[in-house]
Amino acid sequence: MLSSEEARKIFGTAEQIFSADVVSQTVKRMAIDITTLLSHQYPLVLSIMGGAVVFTGQLLPLLEFPLNFDYLHVSRYDNKTHGGKLNWTVLPRENVQNRVVLVLDDILDEGITLAAIRERVMNQGAAAFYSAVFADKDIGRSKPIRADFVGVVVPDRYVFGFGMDVRGAWRNLPAIYAVKE
Repeated sequence: MLSSEEARKIFGTAEQIFSADVVSQTVKRMAIDITTLLSHQYPLVLSIMGGAVVFTGQLLPLLEFPLNFDYLHVSRYDNKTHGGKLNWTVLPRENVQNRVVLVLDDILDEGITLAAIRERVMNQGAAAFYSAVFADKDIGRSKPIRADFVGVVVPDRYVFGFGMDVRGAWRNLPAIYAVKE
């Protein structure tokens, strides 16, 4: 975990990638796209804690159709800057059997976590699986999964803000920043 001083230093030298206004407009566009595809499906929406909490909180009120909501907590990062072993902390309470499932996440980095979630949800009998990520990182190679809905594409840098953290800090920012290289 960062100290307050370390967190402020990172923020002070970071580069803004997307403004708060762009972030807000992106969420609105994504809500329209999701509504177009899923408004007649009565989906189960699963938010991945903790990164997707900000994205989820802004997206859900814009979805003007009935849905069920639950969450799961699975991570490869645990406040680190590089992914490790998949850690399933909380599984959804809602049964996914025969449900259309929409999973929300903050960022599609290497795609390992989201691909594992898709596999688990489909193995539990979901009728269909969709994913929406606020940010898709351009890592320059193929990923095991593609998101059905993507907000913005970010460069292959360590980004934070709007739910994404840098060693546990700055999830609360309304814009997206990249750590100074």
